[in-house]
Amino acid sequence: MTAITNHLPTAELQALDAAHHMHPFTHGDGMNAKGARIITRARGVTLTDSDGNEILDAMAGLWCVNIGYGRDELAEVAARQMRELPYYNTFFQTSHVPAIALATRLAELTPGDLNHVFYAGSGSEANDTNIRMVRTYWAEKGAPERNIIIARKNGYHGSSMGSASLGGMGGMHAQGGMPIPDIHHIDQPHWYAEGGDTDPEAFGLARARQLEEKIEELGPHRIAAFIGEPVQGAGGVIIPPDSYWPEIQRICDKYGILLIADEVICGFGRTGNWFGSQTYGIRPDIMTIAKGLSSGYAPIGGSIVSDEVARVLNGCEFNHGYTYSGHPVSCAVALENLRILDEEGIVTRVADETAPYLKEKWESLAAHPMVGEARIVGLMGSLALTPDKSARAKFASDPGTVGYICRERCFANNLVMRHVGDRMIISPPLVISKAEIDTLVGRAWRSLDEAERQVRDAGLMQAAA
Repeated sequence: MTAITNHLPTAELQALDAAHHMHPFTHGDGMNAKGARIITRARGVTLTDSDGNEILDAMAGLWCVNIGYGRDELAEVAARQMRELPYYNTFFQTSHVPAIALATRLAELTPGDLNHVFYAGSGSEANDTNIRMVRTYWAEKGAPERNIIIARKNGYHGSSMGSASLGGMGGMHAQGGMPIPDIHHIDQPHWYAEGGDTDPEAFGLARARQLEEKIEELGPHRIAAFIGEPVQGAGGVIIPPDSYWPEIQRICDKYGILLIADEVICGFGRTGNWFGSQTYGIRPDIMTIAKGLSSGYAPIGGSIVSDEVARVLNGCEFNHGYTYSGHPVSCAVALENLRILDEEGIVTRVADETAPYLKEKWESLAAHPMVGEARIVGLMGSLALTPDKSARAKFASDPGTVGYICRERCFANNLVMRHVGDRMIISPPLVISKAEIDTLVGRAWRSLDEAERQVRDAGLMQAAA
């Protein structure tokens, strides 16, 4: 039996948390009044809280624990690296073995000519790097006026000043003076919410062609790059129509602008391939990585760049970097994580076994009276909650009201399923078994039933005008 770590009673931990710990993306007073859920340990796909409840984590932490919790190999690698070389920087004409080995392995795994890695500590840092990288690239090529980056509304690329500016979330832009200059946004390829009566494939083409319209509006000589997630994750698992990415690629090629694929969520097996770019046939010039790179066991991110981008940047002194760029412990942990994903055939098993099984089970949730759509690719899926399935209607209540109710019922049923507005989303560890998928879907059904009753009792089952 696994030993239980002693800890203070839950109420005391919650009080200390409220007194001293400021949480990300949280209304502090509201959460402190309620009390945080205290997670004390985890194994596989299961979390245990301070009261002993066992919770199925259908979000893999924050989309990141791809190999599941509790892999001793990563702890052992981290300890060994800490004893051998706990830290050294990669500034000032120095390098070290873990950074070299991981960069080499990433060059082997990534598609096309993405052969060069610039390390960061997170996806946010890596996307900040990308802003400076693409602008420096064009300046070195004699076109400093090419400094505009086009992104998408409801995209998510991080929460720092630069990365949150690339993202297109209004709630984030409302705080702190974002977006920074020369970041522009086009509409997202979200057919269910915004497609109306348009055929999904025609809608996908129309949304992609907004990129060309924006390029022409702003001036092709001003455009540096386009950035997008293969599948919008934090925006609600928005799976684009099949017509979308080929047209985006055509437009980038036509105008000679750099294409940045933000693979922070989609990378390292999430969509059934090593990278979402492979799933959607994208040929990026820069790929943003983090999360599943180390399965969340150590902080690490990076930008993987093409031969051409590296050639230009290597011709100048790129005045950019972080104290923890290529941290040796994080690199060693990431390398071991990639070994496990590869040698245990986890990505292949997702593609061949668990993703098809989850797809069948997940799509059955579309039969629920409050579910208008059940979409999934690989091991990331979403449910659109609606008061009127036939009309794809939104609720009359404030966005997220019903989603929050459903999320709370999930928590009560020991299931971590997140809500984005009135969409419910999942992204379980890639090691989830078929039996655990059955448990996940069973708890989702129960939570939806309970949420529907609560929504009806509260008079919230009303469609927006």
